Amino acid sequence: MSNESVDIQNAKRVIRMESEAVAALEKNINAAFQNAVDLMYRCKGRVVVTGMGKSGIIARKMVATMNSTGTPSIFLHPSDALHGDLGMVRSDDVVICISKSGDTQEVRQLMPMFKRIGVPTISMVGNMNSHLALQSDVVLDISVKEEACPHNLAPTTSTTATLAMGDALAVTLLEKKNFTADDFALFHPGGNLGKRLLLKIEEFAVTGIQIPKIGMNTSLKDAILEMTTKRLGATSVVDDRGQLTGIITDGDLRRLLHKTNDVANLTAEQVMTKNPKTIRKGILASVALQEMEQFSITQLIIVDEERKPFGIVHLHDLVRAGLGGESST
Repeated sequence: MSNESVDIQNAKRVIRMESEAVAALEKNINAAFQNAVDLMYRCKGRVVVTGMGKSGIIARKMVATMNSTGTPSIFLHPSDALHGDLGMVRSDDVVICISKSGDTQEVRQLMPMFKRIGVPTISMVGNMNSHLALQSDVVLDISVKEEACPHNLAPTTSTTATLAMGDALAVTLLEKKNFTADDFALFHPGGNLGKRLLLKIEEFAVTGIQIPKIGMNTSLKDAILEMTTKRLGATSVVDDRGQLTGIITDGDLRRLLHKTNDVANLTAEQVMTKNPKTIRKGILASVALQEMEQFSITQLIIVDEERKPFGIVHLHDLVRAGLGGESST
């Protein structure tokens, strides 16, 4: 016998039903889906998405996703469209109509208007024999066996399936348009997501004369003085050509003193960690943060094409800038 409460069992049933509904959509990715993508790809105007009630909420999310991934889109409320907002639709647009039944009255009333404007229509419906399906240029099947609601009434499974189909359209278009991470960043300049996509590592680096840097033959005493003066908890070590050969960190000093107290005659070359992890200029700060976390290091040296230190960045500066949190839009 299961020790799970009825509440837990019900919640798991909902997740299971919705995941199965989404998985079942894969069989509906067919020629009609390809036609829908082609229509949207060739669209010279905007993708206009419309739907009533819960379908309207999903429509707004689809619009937001497409706008952020390079497909200009707007939401059209069916009731408002019937009272003047239809004027925003142009013949070079593409309209997506969402309706589980395919017979939503307000959306049905719009179909003759769309035909009069000459705009192509894509319907996302749960009934392939519905009025909306029969009147549309392209029909996408978003039908589900039943809602997760125990009364099979509240839109739950159906809205999840619709949302997944909308994401499939948006991401397929993204790839078809070769929409890059840099393109994505242009539409997300704010918040942690903008920081992750836009900020380069050198924007956080200590550079120029402030870089802690010593020669290989520098005494350990002077190495510690350099580390203390520059306050980054580390110093780079370079050879006679100025190329990076190693790094000395606070951790290296602690491990050294744990082994021996006889450090008076030691040089930087004898203490340093050889071939330290480095990064090149122009790399995203978020990538540098991931590398520092992966290798459990708190300082990362930026090198130029000749492997000379260009700068050094500390983990705390990246975290303090908000790069350590979850992405947000």
